[in-house]
Amino acid sequence: MSGGLRVWQDMEKEREALQTWKERVEQELDRVVAFWTEHSHDREHGGFFTCLGRDGQVYDDLKYVWLQGRQVWMYCRLYRKLERFRSPELLDSAKAGGEFLLRYARVAPPGKKCAFALTRDGRPVKVQRTIFSECFYTMAMNELWRVTGEARYQKEAVEMMDQIVYWVREDPSGLGRPRLPGALASESMAVPMMLLNLVDQLGEADEELAGNYAELGDWCAQRILRHVQRDGQAVLENVSEDSEELSGCLGRHQNPGHALEAGWFLLRYAIRKGDPKLRAHVINKFLLLPFRSGWDPDHGGLFYFQDADGLCPTQLEWAMKLWWPHSEAMIAFLMGYSDSGDPALLHLFYQVAEYTFRQFRDPEYGEWFGYLNQEGKVALTIKGGPFKGCFHVPRCLAMCEEMLGALLSHPTLAPSPGSPPAVPPARQGAK
Repeated sequence: MSGGLRVWQDMEKEREALQTWKERVEQELDRVVAFWTEHSHDREHGGFFTCLGRDGQVYDDLKYVWLQGRQVWMYCRLYRKLERFRSPELLDSAKAGGEFLLRYARVAPPGKKCAFALTRDGRPVKVQRTIFSECFYTMAMNELWRVTGEARYQKEAVEMMDQIVYWVREDPSGLGRPRLPGALASESMAVPMMLLNLVDQLGEADEELAGNYAELGDWCAQRILRHVQRDGQAVLENVSEDSEELSGCLGRHQNPGHALEAGWFLLRYAIRKGDPKLRAHVINKFLLLPFRSGWDPDHGGLFYFQDADGLCPTQLEWAMKLWWPHSEAMIAFLMGYSDSGDPALLHLFYQVAEYTFRQFRDPEYGEWFGYLNQEGKVALTIKGGPFKGCFHVPRCLAMCEEMLGALLSHPTLAPSPGSPPAVPPARQGAK
């Protein structure tokens, strides 16, 4: 067999595999969105129910601001990016969720601090001393502006973004978290990650805002990269304020799914910056390294938490397999392959996707289970709760659908019928 023919056959196999996964992802996205549109809308008070049982039955009517903002963002993003979701009904539901947030998310307007949990009719129940409710509020408002053109949504997004940046970089006292004398001065990777995601969100196709937040994006990226510790052999969830490893369980704590999510955030940043060295570093340290340590060799799937010294983590759920790390891993490896052309990353996408579709998806009622035990059996039958809503699964599926579509349209995967092509060039960014 000639070399050219073998290459052509390999390309055909790759194309068939990509096409099969694109179809699976499209069908699954339709089923997942249908689950939320059927079961989660509160048509009396506005907003969304997220505490949903396996069949979609509401088991608690508390509303979590993280998840309200995420669902508004998700509906708007689907409406904007994928033609088949461009329906008035989906847009109206997103707007209704946005108006619920505008009315009730902030605990004491005109103050910016948002609640974590609300009653069904919008009264605050719980506040977290973090920035994350406010971050998802910002994402929702910016995306609503993009699909409606209503300036009031963008005004809300930019004003909240300014407040978040002030809390993080200047004065955190407005979050209400006391400084205790015995507490370690630490930095969680989650904070610069979330801010980098907001920089990406607000700066999309907006040169002015992208310019305004350019320095902030650089700052966030550098803070995330500081979490690569132990001579480049571990990504640690928490480090000291001067970039050193912390003592005890806090310092040894690892979250493979979070590292992978940080990886694709950083990869998009590096692509925007046109920095091939950083792109290669991110793939090595934030995709491959956490996967190698975090994948369960006996049962498959990603461990939820790990200890960098191999000690037993203290979290009871450490060995469980959760929906969102696998969603982030699918995005990360497909994005890494799309950027580098490295077939090893595509094979890792297939490995994670096969496990995820086999273990998490519910063919009977739709959507995915969120919580499996170490062996991959369903531990909790709920489809939503205080932390799982209409976000990680549909975001993963929508992004993978777009990336698979782009790969399939690549000229090196579109040979002329009957004529084996020449050996294809490496994709842009390939090493």
